[in-house]
Amino acid sequence: MFWQAQIMTATSPQLTPEQYQAQIETVITTLKNDLPTLFEKDISYNIYTSNIYFTDPVNTFKWKFNYRIIFWTLRFHARLFFSEIYFDLHRVQQTAVDLISADWTVRGTLRLPWKPQIFFNGSSAYKLTEHALIYRHEDTWDRSPQTILKQFIQRPSASNQDER
Repeated sequence: MFWQAQIMTATSPQLTPEQYQAQIETVITTLKNDLPTLFEKDISYNIYTSNIYFTDPVNTFKWKFNYRIIFWTLRFHARLFFSEIYFDLHRVQQTAVDLISADWTVRGTLRLPWKPQIFFNGSSAYKLTEHALIYRHEDTWDRSPQTILKQFIQRPSASNQDER
């Protein structure tokens, strides 16, 4: 089971260095458990602040309610448009006192007769409060959203069709 992260407020007492590091380990463990299955089931939201700020190449918003919606939308579209979709988590680690980084790949097969494949690599940077809760999540991708979208509409070349 996931450890329960303590919800801290601005008036919460300062964490000791040991408590802060223990909370970071909880955040890392939660991310390692949640991210590989984010297209299948909901993530844990207790490691994020209520005013979480999220940005990626196509979205930017604030607040935990909106953050929950983006993950619901990812699951909905994954089930609707893909016969297979995977979030391969390669690494999650603390890279600074107040930063956790994750490297990952999204890959899948779209539900179209020619079965186009999606594939792109990304990284996530999670900025932490003094209570080791995530207040900022920034995703970067190894290619543009337009290039990723082109993967959806590319039909196999005539030479590939002859081989089938």
